[in-house]
Amino acid sequence: MKVARIAAASAAALLLHTAPSAAQTYPAKPVRIIVGLAPGGTTDVFTRILAQRLTESWGQQVIVDNRPGASGMIGGDVVAKAAPDGYTLLVSPQTSLAVAPALYGKAPYDTAKDFAPVTLLGSTPLLMIVHPSFPAKTFAEFMALAKKPGEQLTFGSGGIGSSPHMAGELLKARLGIRMTHVPYKGESPAIADTMGGQIPIMFGNLPVAVPHVKSGRLRALANTTAKRSPLAPQVPTVAESGVGDFEIATWYGMLAPAGVSPELVTRLQRDASRVLGHPETRERLTNMGVDVIASSPEEFGTYLRSEIARYTKIVKSAGLKPE
Repeated sequence: MKVARIAAASAAALLLHTAPSAAQTYPAKPVRIIVGLAPGGTTDVFTRILAQRLTESWGQQVIVDNRPGASGMIGGDVVAKAAPDGYTLLVSPQTSLAVAPALYGKAPYDTAKDFAPVTLLGSTPLLMIVHPSFPAKTFAEFMALAKKPGEQLTFGSGGIGSSPHMAGELLKARLGIRMTHVPYKGESPAIADTMGGQIPIMFGNLPVAVPHVKSGRLRALANTTAKRSPLAPQVPTVAESGVGDFEIATWYGMLAPAGVSPELVTRLQRDASRVLGHPETRERLTNMGVDVIASSPEEFGTYLRSEIARYTKIVKSAGLKPE
């Protein structure tokens, strides 16, 4: 009987050793990527490019599922509560992960606990854009105008808690100026009103803003990142213009529900990095104004924690409340 039990145990161990792991057989069915923003924006377009390449790589359909609302938290909540099997993923900018929880006070999830960071996918600069009739022709002239006694300007963005909104709030703090935020439901209506002269200033993601700058319908005063963009090399950075400690970009990260196996996280990161590194994909994204990053899960986790702390500080110091 003892020998039989040993033999049975050995057979079971051999079966476990030779059986393929979940990560090896993944994906065995369609994968859903949740985007907590409306279709057509930079995050959505970026995710659809990624999903198309993953579909080709995996031989399984990768579906982009838009769940807009509550600054992206509706979509984030779907993923936070999903089964940790890798078949429901999140691609999100910092809005729903680092800003909205601080802005709204009580989020339906804890970003640091309810998600498994997979990879920081990429980032895009923001441009400070104005109507051609705006009296300031340069960022230096804008600073002089904004600091005039009694001057109170308005600026638009694609939504409360978005990175363009945060860029405006950070600039106000750094310059000690007053500007009233005018939130829109997406970048397209905000840009339309800026071109129409309804609002004088807007912060917008570079892929959305550049075509209108090149057409002459808008003028760019500054780039919010540390270096100039090859798509708008004539636009100086805010830091170049003399404002220290100022850098904001819209970044995009992939996350899975907490509890997903480390092996599967490694597989997801590897495959996402590989398809983003494909020359054709990289060129397409670069031409959109996206800087491809494809970090490790550990690097993204560290960066995510630092961004949560950073945006919590900005929200609190500006006294921001949901509008």
